[in-house]
Amino acid sequence: MERRKSKKIKLGNTFIGGDSPILVQSMLNIPASNIDGSVEQAKELAAAGCQVIRFAIPNEDALNLIEPIKKAVDVPLVADIHFDYKLALGAAERGIDKIRINPGNIGDRDRIKQVVEMAKEREIPIRIGVNGGSLECTASGSRPLASSTAHVADFT
Repeated sequence: MERRKSKKIKLGNTFIGGDSPILVQSMLNIPASNIDGSVEQAKELAAAGCQVIRFAIPNEDALNLIEPIKKAVDVPLVADIHFDYKLALGAAERGIDKIRINPGNIGDRDRIKQVVEMAKEREIPIRIGVNGGSLECTASGSRPLASSTAHVADFT
């Protein structure tokens, strides 16, 4: 199998993309309100060979997961942010290694720009995850997914 070419970026204590090895990633499935359970599951994942751990940040209280998990494991952590750009800002302030956002449900362009600016300042990579149900449509009622993704990602 041939790998698609991609840009190499720093992710916590490792790299992804480019010629970097493919990393094993998993996502916590413990409710964010259960900090002790989330820490234990993160430890189990790391012990099993997981190299990147992602978890949802559904509300402000979930930001409290970041510090104890970072202390418990030595793998990059990804905050999966939905609906509230302030959660992405809070995750960045707490030292998250990567942010995954869906710009279609984060809000207006100014909110997305705030997240991008803070991530640039702190050298935190962002993964843009989109789906058809969360994107704006054109006057004709449709917009190709790739075009919509490029539109919301154009902040340079």
